[in-house]
Amino acid sequence: MCGIVGVVGDDFKVFDVVDSLKRLEYRGYDSAGVAYIKDGKVLIFKSVGRIDVLRGSLGEHLKDEISVGIAHTRWATHGSPNDTNAHPHTDCTGKIAIVHNGIIENFRELKAFLEGLGHEFRSDTDTEVIAHLIEEEYKGDIFEAVLNAVRKLDGAYAIGVVHSDHPDTIIAARKGSPLVIGVGNGFSLIASDITPMLRYTKDFIFLEDGDIALLNDKGVKVFRMDGKPVDRRIQRIDLSESAAEKGGYKHFMMKEIMEGPQTLVSAMTGRIKDGYVKIPELEELDLSKITRINVVACGTSYHAAMFFKYFVEQHTDVDVSVEVASEFRYRKPHIDDKTLTLAISQSGETADTLESVRLAKRLGSNIIAITNVVGSTITRESDISIMMNSGPEIGVAATKTYVAQLTILALLGLQLIRERGFWSGRHKRILDNLIRMPEIFENVLSLSDSIRALAEKYSRYEHFMYIGRGYGFITAMEGALKLKEISYIHAEAYPAGELKHGPIALLDEKFPVFAISPSDSLYLKMKSNIIECKARDAKIISVGTSGNGELFDISNDVLFVPRVADELYPLVMAPVIQTFAYHMADIKGYDPDKPRNLAKSVTVE
Repeated sequence: MCGIVGVVGDDFKVFDVVDSLKRLEYRGYDSAGVAYIKDGKVLIFKSVGRIDVLRGSLGEHLKDEISVGIAHTRWATHGSPNDTNAHPHTDCTGKIAIVHNGIIENFRELKAFLEGLGHEFRSDTDTEVIAHLIEEEYKGDIFEAVLNAVRKLDGAYAIGVVHSDHPDTIIAARKGSPLVIGVGNGFSLIASDITPMLRYTKDFIFLEDGDIALLNDKGVKVFRMDGKPVDRRIQRIDLSESAAEKGGYKHFMMKEIMEGPQTLVSAMTGRIKDGYVKIPELEELDLSKITRINVVACGTSYHAAMFFKYFVEQHTDVDVSVEVASEFRYRKPHIDDKTLTLAISQSGETADTLESVRLAKRLGSNIIAITNVVGSTITRESDISIMMNSGPEIGVAATKTYVAQLTILALLGLQLIRERGFWSGRHKRILDNLIRMPEIFENVLSLSDSIRALAEKYSRYEHFMYIGRGYGFITAMEGALKLKEISYIHAEAYPAGELKHGPIALLDEKFPVFAISPSDSLYLKMKSNIIECKARDAKIISVGTSGNGELFDISNDVLFVPRVADELYPLVMAPVIQTFAYHMADIKGYDPDKPRNLAKSVTVE
């Protein structure tokens, strides 16, 4: 969660730091603050609420010229969201300021120790402990003080530290929480990801766990926790800043939904050759020897993982287990060298997924990561990384990255099918459908106005039931998640066959049903479930296959998508459920890019 920005150089103003911080808003936050050094003193401004509130409190100080500054967006974990608990935090002297992402697990013990030495605390946060630890360790060398302090920390952290006696220096360190350094000509930057730094540089150093960096007017030096220097490769990321702009859309979420066709192309490019799937990243992995696949993921990624399970088990002899990463990491899974672990994380920094990867690796499993962020922790800790290539996704709710995940998982499944000797004409047709999917998506995206009219009609309802069978249940789960996370409407998702085992008791005229009902092998079963819902006076929205006029007889409203292979309906229906949720949120006056209590990158447990 949260976001960090820091700058070192002679050509910056406070405005630049705050403006860069705003580009991390998508990570989720409830307060924001900035610290910088001017006339030998650390000046701090922080406030609850949006960054625009912080800007207002800064006023003319936005024009202050600075050589060093740090800023932060906080999502409360220790202490209420208020001005006092907002970052940056300081020590007793007021000379040290710190910003921090993550959770310090031993902060209570450290706080008691420091209070015993006479330190006075102002906030309820775990972060303030770090500032006082640095104060206690400081003997004139700020790097040594930070190094000695972080050695005492248990838990996860990414930190940026400034000291008024060192007005051209930032110390940065990370363990379990992402932190990137931007390298420029005569300046350096730190941030939680590359987004706020793209306007200044394309050259980045991705700090690894246990790294501590010294940034000053002479450049950047990286060390390990033993104090020894280490070389970290400078990586060039050739993304334009405009890739993170809204492109004329009201919200990033709608822009990113509309980028679906290009997302599909990017996910498939270079991975299909001579009529077959050939993912280059998998060249050294013999899929024919795999007997079991464990997939670990959270949220939307978990739903994409379920698609992979259905697909692979339907077409091969490989067993696929899909588990929520926050549960998997605390179990004792049965893993050997014939077990492949597939980790799916949009950000590549999801804390629970990373811990699951580490557990599986310790047990001898090969790890494949599917992620969208170059240089993220999961790419460095996995044996193989398959990049989504979706470009920046700013909206908190995953849209185009869900499409990319489904596409890559379909490709991976098709390659597995072929390498294990199950390839047939049916699989060739699935691949042909997948290749045509960008064009199919264009047709589905044209439904946006019709979907908005539907959202207008149903926006007054407080509950929704999403149902589906087989692959349709995957879409139902993701549809319910999208609706509740951005429109705050209570939404349940169930396999349609489960209705009579309890959930149907909820249904009446005030509880609409969103039925995923393509003309697939389970359609007749699904039709019966829709009829039993309608018999309870529930309003029915059905999403079906073009040409199925029968749905009009059993539904109140119908949306149609083009016919595709049964296995690919989760992909072709993704824009429908995403757009419906988007319009519901917009109509109700909510910001779908920044849903309350949520963050783009979940880097704490």
